[in-house]
Amino acid sequence: MNRLALTAASLFLLMCNTSHANDAASSGASARSAEQGKKSQTVFRAGAQPSGKGPAEYFTGNVRVSPLFPANPSTPVTGAYVTFEQGARSAWHTHPTGQHLIVTAGTGWTQEWGGPVTEIHEGDVVWCPPGVKHWHGASPNTAMTHIALTGTVNGKNVEWMEKVTDEQYRK
Repeated sequence: MNRLALTAASLFLLMCNTSHANDAASSGASARSAEQGKKSQTVFRAGAQPSGKGPAEYFTGNVRVSPLFPANPSTPVTGAYVTFEQGARSAWHTHPTGQHLIVTAGTGWTQEWGGPVTEIHEGDVVWCPPGVKHWHGASPNTAMTHIALTGTVNGKNVEWMEKVTDEQYRK
């Protein structure tokens, strides 16, 4: 297993609580365990949740969002792979409980409101604290993929704002 996969797995395990509730859509073995009152792991199969194009309302350029797992009552965190093609980016936004980004491929940019653009690369991990207005995306010449681990409050994990202008992006 490579260093990046180990980092992602370690972060996920740190965020997880071993008392995960059973998922009703999990395998038959999990359902049988739930019937017996036992706790059981849940496996979210790769590709089980369909990928989709990032909505134009919240993204500029071509962005693909591939959900990895939903939040649950004991660990209110969602996970997704997000791939930004060259020049693609999110709109300005905040997160109620913050967000970790684990860059898995390419070169990207991220920026806090009023701060400089910061270049990020494969293996970098970005922590964005709760309520910090920011954006992230690919650099102009290279695509970028990251794993986003985002906490939820009352089922919400993001507050979308205005789009990043071309002038803001090119700074």
